[in-house]
Amino acid sequence: MSVSTEHRTHSDFPKSFRGAVLRPGDDRYDAARELYQGRAADEGPALIARCADEEDVAAVLRYASARDVPVAVRGGGHGSDGYAMPGGALVIDLSAMRAVTVDPDTRVVRAQPGVRLGEMDAAAQQHGLAVPAGTVSSTGVAGLTLGGGIGYLMRRYGATVDNLLACDMVTVDGRKVRADLTENPELFWALRGGGGNFGVVTSFEYRAHPVGPEVVAGQLIFPYDQAAGVLGKLSAHLAAAPRELGLLVAIAPAPPLPMLPKEVHGKPALILVVVHTGETAAAHEVVEPLAALGRPLANLVTKTTWLQANSMLDAVAPYGMRMNLRGGYLSTLSGDAVDVLLEHVATVQANPGDIYSINLSFMGGAISEDVDEDAMAFSRAGAAWLWEAICKWDAPESDARYDEWATALTEAMRPHSLTNGYANLTDDLGEEWRRGLHGSAAKHQRLRSVKAAWDPHNLLRFNKNIAPEVTD
Repeated sequence: MSVSTEHRTHSDFPKSFRGAVLRPGDDRYDAARELYQGRAADEGPALIARCADEEDVAAVLRYASARDVPVAVRGGGHGSDGYAMPGGALVIDLSAMRAVTVDPDTRVVRAQPGVRLGEMDAAAQQHGLAVPAGTVSSTGVAGLTLGGGIGYLMRRYGATVDNLLACDMVTVDGRKVRADLTENPELFWALRGGGGNFGVVTSFEYRAHPVGPEVVAGQLIFPYDQAAGVLGKLSAHLAAAPRELGLLVAIAPAPPLPMLPKEVHGKPALILVVVHTGETAAAHEVVEPLAALGRPLANLVTKTTWLQANSMLDAVAPYGMRMNLRGGYLSTLSGDAVDVLLEHVATVQANPGDIYSINLSFMGGAISEDVDEDAMAFSRAGAAWLWEAICKWDAPESDARYDEWATALTEAMRPHSLTNGYANLTDDLGEEWRRGLHGSAAKHQRLRSVKAAWDPHNLLRFNKNIAPEVTD
């Protein structure tokens, strides 16, 4: 994504800036602009301002605001759209701001925006705690939180934003403000799901919960010819599932594990990724009935640690590959929707080394039942499942083929998907989609009003953008 303004060299960039200032040709420039989305490397920003602290953040924003320069923001760099490093842009890079603290008495975790999920997990687990968040260690907590935040703990403790207590934010004109339920409450409402549209958050405060360190987790791997049958029975089976069960269903190539027959290696399989965070002695009461839904090739669910369980997907989420990501909410896991997903898996033309998966995340429990839909920007109304399809590859010449596949799947799933959705687990699908993303028209209008109050000139536009409300 390129900046639509004239090329700028930013030769007048503030001398008071204390962090690293990187331009094309500098030694560390190429390494600094690497993102999870490899396609972002095709173009480079005009200047990367790697901030040392919130004073640096304020200095960049004052500079940009005075010149009406749009600003991109990089936290963990995990967004699939590559918005963190647009071509020709001025980038506020928060990746060096990585402090995380845990108060075991209050169970409050405080994290700066450069912190990654694995780092926050490790710090909290020293005290037997965890913040409900995502499922890949390299994910940045900032983008994950501002978009909503779902993972294996969402059924037990809710979304990440349901556990967000406060944010420290720098405004587009360089002021430092705090947002919580009593101070700037309307801003806090918007930050919980509205993305990076309103300012640059420099600190997050979360409520953590007792988790682990020992949990029961792993994979149930079924042959592909059992996928339709298992998925057809899954929703009814899970109707009485305990909140301690986190479940992600993947339709993906079978890994080359020694316990699997060689003839299924690399061929599509149905994989139930199970994470049970309740009493370990009771886990078999949940896992065994899941395995009995079919005849699994392997049952790899066992006692492990929370840190290991919450990094199981790291192997299929490498940094820097070219990629696309599509997804949406489902009100039910209908047979028709399952048929569409299975049909499209069969049409993937993957090269050796490429990665693809269609995933289904089971919702319900705390994320669906414990928070009012209008309590924050993040929407989950009516959602029983979240589907996502991800493709990752290295060769640029494969871009069009994988994009065409993803677009065809998105269109085929449109009749089955809700109009609201989870912003983090899909590429930007356009203005009409963004209008419905947060649920009701009233919520979208409310977000536009907050945007107008905090970023009226839309300087923070490199995101799933909310246009500021225009008033006469």
